[in-house]
Order: sequence, then structure tokens, then C-alpha cells
Amino acid sequence: MKLPLGIQTFSTIREDGYHYVDKTARIHELATGSGYVFFLSRPRRFGKSLLCSTLGALFEGRRELFKGLAIDSLTWEWKKYPVIHIALNADNYSEDGVAVLEVVVNSSLKLCAEKYEMSFDGSTIADRFRLLIANLHKKYNEKVVVIIDEYDKPLLDTLNKKELHNTIRNALKGFYGVLKSSDEHLKFAFLTGVTKFSKVSIFSDLNNLTDISLDPRYTDICGITQKELEENFKEEIDSIGNTKEYFARLKQFYNGYRFSKEPLTVYNPFGLLHHFNSKGEFIPYWFASGTPTFLIKLIEQQKIDVTTLEKMEMPASAFDDYQGNDIRAIPVFYQSGYLTIVGYDAESMLYTLDYPNDEVRTGFASFLSAQYSGAMPEMQASLVNKMHKMLAVGNADGFVEALKPFYNGIPFDILSRVEHCYQLIFYVIVRMLGIYSRVEVHTAIGSVDAVIEEKDFVYVIEFKLNGTAEEALAQIESKDYALSYNGQGKKVVKLGIEFDKEKRNIGRWVI
Repeated sequence: MKLPLGIQTFSTIREDGYHYVDKTARIHELATGSGYVFFLSRPRRFGKSLLCSTLGALFEGRRELFKGLAIDSLTWEWKKYPVIHIALNADNYSEDGVAVLEVVVNSSLKLCAEKYEMSFDGSTIADRFRLLIANLHKKYNEKVVVIIDEYDKPLLDTLNKKELHNTIRNALKGFYGVLKSSDEHLKFAFLTGVTKFSKVSIFSDLNNLTDISLDPRYTDICGITQKELEENFKEEIDSIGNTKEYFARLKQFYNGYRFSKEPLTVYNPFGLLHHFNSKGEFIPYWFASGTPTFLIKLIEQQKIDVTTLEKMEMPASAFDDYQGNDIRAIPVFYQSGYLTIVGYDAESMLYTLDYPNDEVRTGFASFLSAQYSGAMPEMQASLVNKMHKMLAVGNADGFVEALKPFYNGIPFDILSRVEHCYQLIFYVIVRMLGIYSRVEVHTAIGSVDAVIEEKDFVYVIEFKLNGTAEEALAQIESKDYALSYNGQGKKVVKLGIEFDKEKRNIGRWVI
């Protein structure tokens, strides 16, 4: 079957013979359970639009599209309901935000009115929305289904423009408030987006909303599970190489997204489909499809130490802790897919976050390196490849020498005379290597600056800005930083690195 690259319309996928990973059992559970106004937050390019299209076809009673799928054998009335489908992700709202918003919404509402042969009345988008819902219910004697895809796109596009952002937020607040005032006319409503706006903000009037973003029942309603991968893409996998090594690398590179306290993880569909289409190339397709420039600005503005992003803990309430003008970086990192849930502690009710996979970890490190490092982007891949090979064979001298270009030309305001700034650059570089490495590794009597583990070698590294390479090595020895790595059958390499404050680069090192 053909791979549905860039296809988000359920009817096209089913009618034209594309792959469809069957999510209809989960959709049936949602549509027949408690509540009727739902919100789902998922990262970009994660199948939200296809889910919206599938829901629309289901409530339109298009049973022929669901033949052979799970829901076809479940209890469903297959009635035809009037459906209003609004997608806000097609335009850019960063300049003429309110005007663009009105054009997009009015176009969607007008198309819907024409489809159902209705009049198009009202002075504002909220008025037209309210009247269309009420009149559809009256004309067809069936309650209305409302689907809004990427509800937050106008808000995300204007986050750096406070006045325009607030104007759009107020307009959307009134527009989405229609779902509350139209309660008697609604059969089902479904909103998707990347960010979850706090209830004191955009959804303050929508108190009948059920947020399923962290609900364990719907953790795989978007994304592809390991079981679904093996059942739906057997031909693609066989053509590339059905081996344990391949599955392990595939999972490490594209899997890892988790959206509840339950341990089930999913693959990003965008990256996985493009991987199969390229006959098995491991390329960061999802990461390359959108640059996290806004996140870099948040890191700078809020002075976030990126080395602490791994294994970060936060309560469930923090996942939607966005209140208009108070943007907290970590929830945005999670909601946008650059961090994901990797653990949950029932006693403390805290979630642990980390990078979902190697695609995101190395891609984000590479992006950070381009922002902070002196190495030219065209040089980075070559340098990283050289360092990887040197570490694999125990060439610590060559590895440190290859680090130097990354420190050349770093702006003084970024690389200040603080030891941690030099460590930050090192952290970003080793993350780009895509190998197992940790910084600030705690031991019983101290904290070692960095540990890199290769197949045959373990590198225990200590840095000194106001000290010598010999002092760094002596600290590794005196505090037995390498002790826990003895007995693993690997050669332990102890490396003391001294930074030169005047040159703002690596000075001397001892092994």
C-alpha cells in the first residue's frame, strides 16, 4: 500500500488505497464515553489533522470509508450529523493576525453553510458561529458536531508580539465561548492544538471542556505503537532488514513519545513514514520540518540551563501552565514534542521528562550548537563524525583537539568567564554525537563534570576554568569518580581539561 505522506484527509487515504493505522476503536471509545466537548494536545505533525478528519467522516455517517476497520464491528448508529470543521493551521497570523483570523474562520463557516444550504448571517465570527450551529440543529433536527483543528495556531504565531497576541486571544476567547453557550445544540465537539492554554485564559468560558491530553485511555490515539508498526508495515520493514538491530535503532531514533503516566510509547508518524519512504535512512525528518527558534528565545530569556532538561520533574498541573503573558518554557518544550514523559511517581505524583529519542536529542543539540558554537554548520557534521570515530578507538587526544573549532568565535556575551558556560558547549557537542553521555554525574562524594560511554571505553572528564588540567585529573583520582566504571570490561579513560580564559577555548589537557 502507498504511504500517506502529507495526506491528512481520511477519505483520501481510504478511497485511494493508502496505509491507514486503525485508530477507530479508540475513536469509538471517545465518541461513546462520558462528556462531549474534548481537547487534545499533541506536538506538530503527529496526526491530529487526520484524527479530526476521521471524526468528521464518522459523524457524517460515511460507513463505506470504515469497512473492515475496528469500528465497523462495534455498536455505532451511523447517523448523519451536520459537521462544522474549522482548521486554523493553513495561514500565518504573525502580521495581520486578526484580519487573517477572520478570513480563515469566515471561509470555513461559509463553506459549511453552503454545504448544508444555509444562510450565512451574523456581524462577527462568534455571531456567525453561534447562528450556524443553532440553525443547523433546527434545519436537520440533529445536534451539531464541531471540530476545530490547531485551535492555537494564531496564538503561537504571535507569542512574540504581545499586543497582537492579546487581541487575537480575546477574539478567540469569545469565539470558543460559543461552544458553551451553544450547549443545547451540540452532539460532540473536538479541539486540537499543540499548547494547552490555562483555564484562566482562552478556555475560561468553556468549563464543559474535557482535556484528554494526559488520559491513559487515549495515549495512542495519535502516533504509532510498536505493535501497530509491526502489524501495518511488515513489507517496509522486511525490505529494509527485519533484524533485532534494526528494530532497536528504529525505536531509539523515532519512538519514545509518551503522553500519560502509563508506560506506553509511540512513534512520530511523520518521521516514521518518511523513513520508510527513503528505504530506511535515519534522518531527523520531524525535527527538520520545523526549527524551534521560539524555544531558543525562551531559553535565553528565562536563563534555562539546558543541561537540566533531562530527567526534569514536574506535576500534572504544570503541563497546561500557560496564562497568556506568562509563558513557562518547560511546558512548551513538552507540548511541542522536544521533551516527553519518561516516568511517573505515583507517591509524589510527579512526571519525569526527557528527550523522546535520538532524533530530537541530537537535532536539538545541533540546533543549539548552531546558535552558540563557533563551528560553521557545514563543518559540524564532519567534526562530529571524526570525534565519534576517535572516541570509539580510545583516541582522547584527537577527540579534544576536534572540540576546539566549536569554541572558536563564540560571542563573549554567551561564553562568559563562568566554567559552566564552557561545560554547556561541551554538553551540546556530545549530545550531537548521539552516544550515551551525561553531565554533572553525581557520586557519593562529588559530581563529575561529564561521562561518555562507548562500546569499549568509558571517558570520565573534569573541567577547570580557574585551575589546571593536572588539578582536574587529580580531582578525578582523589574522589574516585571512575570507581563505579571499573569491572565493566571497558577501558576507563580519565581526562582533565583546562580552559584558557583569554583565548576562550580549550587550553591544555592531560590523560
